[in-house]
Amino acid sequence: MKPKSADILIVNGTILTMDANQTPLINGGIAIARDRIAAIGPAAEFSDWRAPRVIDAGGGIIMPGLINTHTHAAMTCFRGLADDLQLMTWLNEHIFPAEAKLDEQKVYSGALLACAEMIMSGTTCFCDMYLFEDAVARAACDAGMRAVVGEVLYDFDSPNYGPIAKGFEYTRKMIDTWQEHPLVSIAVEPHSTYLCAPGLLQKAFDLARDYSLPLVIHLAESKSEVAQVKERFDRTPVEHLAQLGLLAPNVVACHCVELTENDIALLKRFDVKVAHNAESNMKLASGVAPVPRLLDEGICVGLGTDGCASNNNLDLFLEMDTVAKIHKAKTLDPTVMDAQTVLKMATIMSAQALGLESFIGSLETGKKADLIIVDTAQPHLTPMYNPVSHMVYAARGSDVTTVIINGTVVMEDYQLKTIDLRSVIDDVNQIAKEIAAA
Repeated sequence: MKPKSADILIVNGTILTMDANQTPLINGGIAIARDRIAAIGPAAEFSDWRAPRVIDAGGGIIMPGLINTHTHAAMTCFRGLADDLQLMTWLNEHIFPAEAKLDEQKVYSGALLACAEMIMSGTTCFCDMYLFEDAVARAACDAGMRAVVGEVLYDFDSPNYGPIAKGFEYTRKMIDTWQEHPLVSIAVEPHSTYLCAPGLLQKAFDLARDYSLPLVIHLAESKSEVAQVKERFDRTPVEHLAQLGLLAPNVVACHCVELTENDIALLKRFDVKVAHNAESNMKLASGVAPVPRLLDEGICVGLGTDGCASNNNLDLFLEMDTVAKIHKAKTLDPTVMDAQTVLKMATIMSAQALGLESFIGSLETGKKADLIIVDTAQPHLTPMYNPVSHMVYAARGSDVTTVIINGTVVMEDYQLKTIDLRSVIDDVNQIAKEIAAA
């Protein structure tokens, strides 16, 4: 029989496919041809496969790369800048003034550092909302990382594009520039219902609809936000979007902490996706989103870290551990947010939230080869009765040894292949000096 050929073979690992069956595959193998998974199955099925590159997983876990549904990558430049403050104080008195000092090169450097951090902790795809987003797209492209990016749109002038009319021009230019790119895709991203007038929101929704793009928005993040919107419009933020006709399956609502029963019903009715950012919500004391209830209602909930100014890290393994535990404490029920559910939220459900589930989020033949290998030969991962539980409750981002994105090895044996880490760290440290001196 003629040997089958692939570009990369991965052997000697336990595979968590996160497919519909969700059954761990002990001693499995994966064949990668170009950018896709060519075959997946028990190791015995790969005896007749040949590849120029064979990666030994060392008995570890082979699983889909984690997907960060909400972050602000370049805010790595502000990590630890304004901790322990109220959300609106943090935003208006510290973050917005600091952002006014940003430029395209600073955003590129901060985003490249974020890509390094995410790759090194097992994230292969992220959804970003920020300023100078073309620089974020370029950083993701240079890092070999999958990204959904969108320029933040709001009523006041932006440090990037100036007045909002220019913001829509910038977004359209990004759509044209990155169309059909293998790694980078574009979203339309109005900041929130409290910083965007109804006309802006409608225009953003129409643009996303016309190009079949996700629309990403901060929604119902805190009590103060809800109170502000209710005072202006006599409706909750979710009800406000519904009244404007701006709830739809392509909408990714970030946070959704302060929800009424009617809000939840509206999210379900219009198949809105939710990006859950537990650690950021905890740090800013915004509250705990009713995620178990959302899941019970069949609402798709993915995981996000938010930015490094409100979370301080981009490690989705830490986020999974927090998400599983905070909801048990909140509900006083140890059975909610079980490990399988939380791992789904960080993989296939996050892919669904971004409209990418046919390409990524699970390891299946024909899907894009976005995967990671986790070293389980560690004290804190020994013994291992349940690999799924270990990935949620015991593993750390630093346990990730190898990362493959779109069929390309971007990290192997803990070594980044696409980013000069020392240079990027030096660049961001210099930016921090300039921000601190201002």
